[in-house]
Amino acid sequence: MEALTAFLAEYGQLLAQGTLDTIVMVFASALGAYVIGIPLGVLLCLWAPTGLTPKRAANAVLGWIVNMGRSIPFIILILFLIPTTRAIVGTTLGVRGAILPLIVSAAPFVARMVEQSLAEVDAGLIEAAQSMGASTWQIVYKVYLKEGLPSLLRGVPIAIITILGYSAMAGAVGAGGLGDIAIRYGYQRYQDDVMIATIVILIVLVQVVQSVGNLLVRSLDKRMHA
Repeated sequence: MEALTAFLAEYGQLLAQGTLDTIVMVFASALGAYVIGIPLGVLLCLWAPTGLTPKRAANAVLGWIVNMGRSIPFIILILFLIPTTRAIVGTTLGVRGAILPLIVSAAPFVARMVEQSLAEVDAGLIEAAQSMGASTWQIVYKVYLKEGLPSLLRGVPIAIITILGYSAMAGAVGAGGLGDIAIRYGYQRYQDDVMIATIVILIVLVQVVQSVGNLLVRSLDKRMHA
């Protein structure tokens, strides 16, 4: 007990700030990734050969761009984007410097999840909307996104947890947060207690995100099938 008290006295504030930085970094990046990823996923679905507005060439080009974004390891991407990040946000360090690379890395992943969720929507509902004269974008909003919402929400915790893993890697280049603490104290200074503490906090964050996501999906499913 005394050892824990001494540890918290020495590192408690550092870990609390690192946790806050990680949460801000992850959720801001997740928001940005979905702002970009949802339109990309919708276009991938619409332009698919079996989509509402098939455009084979455009779908192939967009799919190639998304796949290329997913293929680059995050640690390489964050280094590659250093000049762009510095030009846009003015720094490559701390939370501000990590958000742009996290968004760029996560948006293609989100786009593919959105595409898959929309592809699972019942084709009969889409045909019914078409028969009633609904426009393409009315079908996207009222059928695809509405009916695909439970599946889309199931993907949110997956995306957030993935970004959380990326944020830990971003600590290797001074992005701040728990990853930075684990590397600077746990690895470089051989302080195993700090390393273990950051791992425990990350595990707790993952469990909380997944549990909240599961509750939201179950609640929505009950309302939609009531």
